[in-house]
Amino acid sequence: MTKRIFRSIYIVALGVFVASAICIMGALYNYFTGVQQTQLQAQTNLAAQGVANEGAGYFENLKADSLRITWIDTDGTVLYDSQGDLSNMENHLEREEVKQALSNGMGESTRYSKTLLQRSLYCAKKMNDGTVLRLSVAQKTVFTLLLSMLQPLLIVFVIALVLSLILAYRLSKKIVEPLNSLDLDEPMNNKEYEELTPVLERLNAQKRQIKLQRDELKQKQKEFDAVTQGMAEGIILLNSECEILSINPSAQKILNTNPFCIGKFILSVYSSQELQELLLKSGKGEYCEKIIELSGEKYQLNASPIISHSNVSGTVLLLMNVTQKEKAQQLRREFTANVSHELKTPLHTIAGCAELMSNNMVKSEDVPEFANKIYTQAQRMITLVEDIINLSHLDEGVENMKKEQVNLLDAANDVALSLSNEATQADVKISVSGDNAVISGYPAMLTQIIYNLCDNAIKYNRADGKVDITVTDNTDTVTLTVADTGIGIPKEHIDRVFERFYCVDKSRSKQIGGTGLGLSIVKHAAMLHNASITTESVVSQGTTITVTFPKN
Repeated sequence: MTKRIFRSIYIVALGVFVASAICIMGALYNYFTGVQQTQLQAQTNLAAQGVANEGAGYFENLKADSLRITWIDTDGTVLYDSQGDLSNMENHLEREEVKQALSNGMGESTRYSKTLLQRSLYCAKKMNDGTVLRLSVAQKTVFTLLLSMLQPLLIVFVIALVLSLILAYRLSKKIVEPLNSLDLDEPMNNKEYEELTPVLERLNAQKRQIKLQRDELKQKQKEFDAVTQGMAEGIILLNSECEILSINPSAQKILNTNPFCIGKFILSVYSSQELQELLLKSGKGEYCEKIIELSGEKYQLNASPIISHSNVSGTVLLLMNVTQKEKAQQLRREFTANVSHELKTPLHTIAGCAELMSNNMVKSEDVPEFANKIYTQAQRMITLVEDIINLSHLDEGVENMKKEQVNLLDAANDVALSLSNEATQADVKISVSGDNAVISGYPAMLTQIIYNLCDNAIKYNRADGKVDITVTDNTDTVTLTVADTGIGIPKEHIDRVFERFYCVDKSRSKQIGGTGLGLSIVKHAAMLHNASITTESVVSQGTTITVTFPKN
């Protein structure tokens, strides 16, 4: 804008100078022409008076270099000419100034010579004897005058050019300075140019509208951040060029990056063939998902295209950790297979025995033995089904159960009493000791924890063995310890004994009627009470399992 104002002022200043120069020179030229004409008229009168007094003798020794004097007879014949040859002179009777002088006593005219590029002024006066005396002077034309004054005109033009530059620069800077110093934060406080008022009012209205929109965007951004910041899932917003617009902390952690990745190409932050395929499909407007592995865990990566005016303007990437889900599905598959396997064996035994008995292929003295096998296998199936039902209840949660104050020492005594027959048959002594410790929990589940631990301790013990149940009341916790002198658990199996259907010695488990679900039920029940389990075991010496319950 400054350049345009500078150029405009500069051109206007030069134009005004040139126009002024032309007008002044024209006015001066006309003025001096009039002065010269008046002087010529006075000189003509003086010369006429001299000729009238002295006659032709007036022209002797007369020096008039700048003037041309011509004396014309009444018939137009030239009697005297100060600059011409009389023999070659034509008749002057038809000259305009001569005709005017003969008719009016005085005559004037102007003639332009294209060859000499000059103009001649003529003044003629009629003498008393009827002759005419004419004086003429040569006058330069405006163009000739300009050529003769070219040097001073150039000097003046250069001075005017420099002054125009300085003036245009200062004026343009002075005009633009208030515009550069406009307070755009408060448009209506600017009073420099009244012509800018409509623009400033419009700017002020737009500023208010932009502020409202900015506040609304900030509020939406805060709401979006509040939602995404606490999400366990990772969310990444990409533009149409697959550059990161927004990324929440979970996504940063998953991709092992930081907030400075915003604005970068997503594949430069995390590069994988799966992600590239998802971006290509999303760019075509297709919703797609894949399971990818990051840092040893599995994530489901969803790519949702953002459609705007029938075009894909961006992509939303959602990262969900499905490791536990995958494990749960695997556990369900294993659980189904294990249940099928565990049920198949007793069913085959029952079916085989029943078939032999129905076909009278069993001796009468062997019938009680076959009936006992059917009963034993049926009881094993009932125990298995009950354990599965208990696990199902634990998986469903404790929404329909009510917590109560439970004395673990009393519960341990009750369990020991209920298992006294099994302990006597296995030749195992069971004892309970410790403190009266009360915790808030679910009575049935707490009883199940103690029962299953003690039941395992009896079943996997040795003859003349012991099972010691100890309840300890600590400051913040209550511990339940079940120690036996049984066969023990090999070190490599300790971490897996709480898995469903996992048995260290499957043949012994089947022999004693174990289902492989007892410790799994203990683990789930302990989790519902926010309790922790520790296991210590030495092969052939025994096992000690400690369950620690928080008081609060």
